[in-house]
Amino acid sequence: MTGTAIVAAIGDGTEFKNGRHLAAWVGLVPRQHSSGQRTVLMGISKRGSQDLRTLLVHGARAVVRSAWRKTDPFNVWVNQLHQRRGFNRATVAVANKNARIIWAVLRSGEVYHAAR
Repeated sequence: MTGTAIVAAIGDGTEFKNGRHLAAWVGLVPRQHSSGQRTVLMGISKRGSQDLRTLLVHGARAVVRSAWRKTDPFNVWVNQLHQRRGFNRATVAVANKNARIIWAVLRSGEVYHAAR
């Protein structure tokens, strides 16, 4: 369901320069209130498509909840993030990472292979 909604919304991803631009469009990156040397990052921006953001966050929630059973590098990262930052922040971080991976897969046109 998430894949169909993303492809329907963004097509092949060519209108985005990189994965961060897609994540920002969906609303999964921190809002910034910065000037000069001072950088202030706040919560997620919540701009863009609420439906896509919801689908990505729900998918990420399932990943974070089941990551403790797995030992591959991605799930080790998820577990460390969960312990360090908490469940909700880890969930949004995984949703952000998944959005960037989705963009890369759409742009390359290749099948996704997880790094080992």
